[in-house]
Amino acid sequence: MPPRHLEKRYPKFLLLFLSILVAYALFSGRNFAPFRDFLSSLSYMGNFLAGMFYAYGFTAAPATAIFLSLAKDGNLLIAGLIGGIGALLGDLIIFFFIRYSFGDEIKRISKEKLTKAIATIEKRVFGRYQKYFVMTFAGFLIASPLPTEIGVTLLASSKTVSIKKFMIIAYTLHTLGIFAILLVGRAI
Repeated sequence: MPPRHLEKRYPKFLLLFLSILVAYALFSGRNFAPFRDFLSSLSYMGNFLAGMFYAYGFTAAPATAIFLSLAKDGNLLIAGLIGGIGALLGDLIIFFFIRYSFGDEIKRISKEKLTKAIATIEKRVFGRYQKYFVMTFAGFLIASPLPTEIGVTLLASSKTVSIKKFMIIAYTLHTLGIFAILLVGRAI
């Protein structure tokens, strides 16, 4: 169990972390074949739903497997664009949740000694390019089937990223990542 002071100061982050752990425990090692077959029967709507699941860390691996199997049927360009829309919708849920629900805890956590120390080290290592490094790292996480929540959280906590910018960035990166997965799926 986490220290008591963290439970009181960051209850939303603690709940988010615990929900990710529970979801991982529930979904890891399970056979997703019936679910994959169901999405495959939906054609392009299956790509949309797989895109929504691609946006979440604990369902990204099964969504990737679904995209690999869906790549055999249909137009890859349309499938990638539709999957990107699904992933964007999933990301927007995270974005709004973090930006508007976690704002108070983000401010509080930015004042912690450890957070300030990490920010100082980042500033020394990356200098004036720190913001670009963080944005690049967030973009990499969003494009890949790695935990998108971290990348979205980094962008949502930045005051310089508007909702419109976020939507363009997230849609483009997810669509490129999904398209790459579909190309691999078509090749194998």
